[in-house]
Amino acid sequence: MSEPHDGETDEGALEELLAFIRDARGFDFTGYKRSTLGRRIHKRMTDVGLRAYPDYRDLLETSADEFDALFNTILINVTSVFRDPDAWTLLQREVVPELLADLSPDQEIRVWSAGCSSGEEAYSLAIMFAEALGIEECLRRVKIYATDIDEEALREARSGLYPVKVLEPLPAELREQYFEQNGTQFSFRPDLRRRVIFGRHDITRDAPISRLDLLVCRNTLMYFNVEAQTQIIDRFHFALRPSAFLFLGKAEMLLNDADRFEVVSMRQRIFRRRAGDAGLPYHPAPLKIRANKGVELHSVARTRQLRDLVLDATPTPAIAIDDDGVVVVVNSQARSHFSLTASDVGRPFQDLEISYRPVELRSLIDQSMHERRSLRVNRVERRTGEDVQYYDILIQPLAGPNGLHIATMVSFTDVTVPTQLKSEVKRVREDLETAYEELQSTNEELETTNEELQSSIEELETTNEELQSTNEELETTNEELQSGNEELDTMNDEMRIRTEELDEARAFLEAVLTSIAAGVVVLDSELKVKSWNRGAVDMWGLRSDEVMDEQFFTLDFGLPTDVLQPVVDECLASRKRSGPVGVRALSRIGRPITCDVFCSPFDGHNGGVVLMMEESRNGTSD
Repeated sequence: MSEPHDGETDEGALEELLAFIRDARGFDFTGYKRSTLGRRIHKRMTDVGLRAYPDYRDLLETSADEFDALFNTILINVTSVFRDPDAWTLLQREVVPELLADLSPDQEIRVWSAGCSSGEEAYSLAIMFAEALGIEECLRRVKIYATDIDEEALREARSGLYPVKVLEPLPAELREQYFEQNGTQFSFRPDLRRRVIFGRHDITRDAPISRLDLLVCRNTLMYFNVEAQTQIIDRFHFALRPSAFLFLGKAEMLLNDADRFEVVSMRQRIFRRRAGDAGLPYHPAPLKIRANKGVELHSVARTRQLRDLVLDATPTPAIAIDDDGVVVVVNSQARSHFSLTASDVGRPFQDLEISYRPVELRSLIDQSMHERRSLRVNRVERRTGEDVQYYDILIQPLAGPNGLHIATMVSFTDVTVPTQLKSEVKRVREDLETAYEELQSTNEELETTNEELQSSIEELETTNEELQSTNEELETTNEELQSGNEELDTMNDEMRIRTEELDEARAFLEAVLTSIAAGVVVLDSELKVKSWNRGAVDMWGLRSDEVMDEQFFTLDFGLPTDVLQPVVDECLASRKRSGPVGVRALSRIGRPITCDVFCSPFDGHNGGVVLMMEESRNGTSD
């Protein structure tokens, strides 16, 4: 096994592991905070008995199950129905009425739950709007997009099934109205369920959902570093229409975005995109790639990002295949329409269903490449269940500067509703042209302003980042402890039940000993008093607390205990009952009596004997 890495070597090994995870499984964690990410990966490495990142990478290469275990460790899914009730109350009483007042009665309401985990938050949104609008109007107007990077959590969310414990925060009347019992679980009502659309989405890489009225992203940003958070907020800003609302988690704030967002409630982390905002398309600043001396490869990354963002903003699905038949580009519309994912980039085109259904594209691509001309196939029928769609497909060969073929672009135009589609394309094109003009002007102004403000805000920015990082780490720790607290509650309940059973058994035994008129004394293996019943108290006048754990043969009372020493020793040795042995004694009131003593072995804890003493019925001695 390799020795553990230290310092820069350890950091480099972590970066190599993250690159491997990204390339192998399509999960890009490079924008996550290294402190949180390193701690969770180390936890998983400890669970499997490894100390070094290269050893753990070897395990990932040979075990597909370990990938699932690692992702479940990194992607902690902590959520609940109407989590943080005070924030939801403010949202329902003040934000939603204002949101509805800004829309016409027939206008669609678009909501996005980013980082939805197992779905409780998305269904809470559906309930909130159903209560505000009524079921019928909610079904007609509200559309909720719920996304997450964790496929396992999305499977649970799509099922809409939850145990009764998950629904405890929900009032009984709401649970009865919006959930139906299904065996031991409860399922969300089917008609509203169809208004919630779940899908896998990486908020650091995939194009955002646009024209939103409300965007909810709670306790997700805190896992990312500052550069990634900046990109995500840029995407959120683009996704929201002017005057729309942004609802964040308790550990997240927008202290440096006052020019784009106004505060509705800082305490509950509710913000609003400013109405006068120009509505520019998002252009997240490229992540700073650290070279050996910290060189920032800014312009290349920026150009690449702008190119990808423009392609993703294209309203028609598009796929690019290189000269070797490998998929090199799949835009967001293609992923949405044809169930493709980012991981399909790099796969042979012939392995994808879209290559032969609804029409054989491979031969058309070959024809277009050899003839060096564009081909068009009109009104291709595509059936998905009971729905039928028609596409115009354009196959375009792409040539490099030297005139040689380098790739083929395949674009799909939905002609099912051509008038609506043309209007949408025209509107998007006009928005993009206007946005780019405004973007150029704004960038020039920002560059001048940033140079003037940089020196004055650096100190404040550093302090703010440190405080925010501390808050986010504490929030993460609290969430990790939540599951531990639930286990402790379960253990406490079990201990309480066992304690009650033990108390009941002890009370029963004490009642039995108390009801015996004769004196009963229990001695342990060291001949110390372990039980002294009421009969013994009445006979000899000593209370149980006076004799407990005392050596029996050193006690001073009316019974000459030295006479019983041989009897007790014999009983301990033979483990057989003996007696009665008549012993002359004095009762607690000083009256001479003859006491019959029976000695029995005690088979309880650590052995011992039981002495039963009662006054002889043959009379007392004088």
